[in-house]
Amino acid sequence: MLSVTTQHQPQPRMRFLVRVLLIVVAALGMWMAAQAAVIPAKAVVAQFLLNSAFEASQTTGTAQKPWPWADMAPVARLRVPRLGVDQIVLSGGSGEAMAFGPTVLPGTAAPGQPGTTVLTAHRDTHFRFLRNLEPGDRISLETRRDGFTEYEVVGTEVVRWDAFSIRQAAGESRLALVTCFPFGNQAPTPRRYLVHTLRSQSAN
Repeated sequence: MLSVTTQHQPQPRMRFLVRVLLIVVAALGMWMAAQAAVIPAKAVVAQFLLNSAFEASQTTGTAQKPWPWADMAPVARLRVPRLGVDQIVLSGGSGEAMAFGPTVLPGTAAPGQPGTTVLTAHRDTHFRFLRNLEPGDRISLETRRDGFTEYEVVGTEVVRWDAFSIRQAAGESRLALVTCFPFGNQAPTPRRYLVHTLRSQSAN
């Protein structure tokens, strides 16, 4: 008598479950890839809109919002030639503004005007470059009305947020850049990293 060996074939229900699982895993992978691409894409689009709004404000002479629901508008362009930094500075000082670029701290001088202008931004994005600034570095601030103002870095310091102050002397024009400290740490911190600059003598 011949014995016949039969191989058990996967049941239809098992094949269906395996197929569904593969589809779910593939869909999850595509969703995660899409999510990872959204943030850089949003950043690129935002920078394009900010630059367009700043150029439009220079043409019209009035502040132009980068998108209709924005609670801020571009007021200046910040450049650090040695580090290749080129950023649009925003008004308002709000959390939304800081998500897209440096912003003018309320209560300080407007960019390009006499007094001390204070700009602030996040330490892990737009103001990450502050740790690479050195005394003597040149910083350019371009506004829609006053053109270019050149500043020179004269020093840095770390202070508590409640001890933050700006040295001011009559007739001086200063730019201060402020972010949280230490760099590379996302935990809340009471310390601030402060870059002091003075208007370049050649710009007077």
